[in-house]
Amino acid sequence: MIAVLNRLVEFVEGHLTDEIDVAGLAMSFGTTEYHLRRMFSSLAGMPLSEYVRRRRMAVAAADILDEGELLGIAVKYGYGSTEAFGRAFRSVHGVGPGDVRRDGGPLRTQPQLRFRLTVEGNTTMDARIADRPAFGRIGHSARVPLIHHGANPHIQAHIASLPAAEHIRLKALSNTEPAGLLQVSADVDPDYTEGSELTYLHGVAVAEKTPVPEELDAIEVPAGTWAVFKAEGEYPAVLQSTWAATATDWFPSSPWRLRPGPSIVAVLDRAADFSTASCELWLPVERA
Repeated sequence: MIAVLNRLVEFVEGHLTDEIDVAGLAMSFGTTEYHLRRMFSSLAGMPLSEYVRRRRMAVAAADILDEGELLGIAVKYGYGSTEAFGRAFRSVHGVGPGDVRRDGGPLRTQPQLRFRLTVEGNTTMDARIADRPAFGRIGHSARVPLIHHGANPHIQAHIASLPAAEHIRLKALSNTEPAGLLQVSADVDPDYTEGSELTYLHGVAVAEKTPVPEELDAIEVPAGTWAVFKAEGEYPAVLQSTWAATATDWFPSSPWRLRPGPSIVAVLDRAADFSTASCELWLPVERA
């Protein structure tokens, strides 16, 4: 995967003024667009689309300083108007093209990325592979923004809005793995862009064809393979670090890749104030 990501970066660098077919590239690299985008964003700390935009604006700055015609520069880098180009330029450099042309800067350069795998061998990931038949997740869902670090206040507010008796009722409805109360993230942006919206469901897993109470939301999950990672410690930091480690340590050295589908967190045990927890992170995977 590290080699694939470096080939992707090299291709982007040679085609900054072209439309980039990520799906076609992923296929030529022997992987999928979904896995490629998720691994890139996890390891680079930014979505692929954001990296491409930053590199384009870094190179475009030289054209601005060369006194090129602004509309021509905008079209060259894939923008239909000087206004759209100016917004993209300002979002990267903090100033507009006119300011750079007049003052010579300031400029914020995005260097070309290089991915390297550092093997330390001092952390063992507690993981297992589970083949699961089709099942459903039922509970209460809400649309929330994606937040990479720390507790998500929107999810916290959603869970807090449910009465204590509802948590007990949901747990009683669970009749298949993953067991217990679940935190389900679905419809996540493939680039894993912070601030993008996802569907969050607080609920439980039920076997296929289990009757679902009308007042509950349901998400059907087809049969497939899951990588299950155990995480124990300070919550939610341990869960977020485990998720990051799947990208930096586990996927690059395993014969599996992510497939489209929801991610599931099963809370096995927790402190009364939820400051610490024992969890399982379920990620949908397929053979690479």
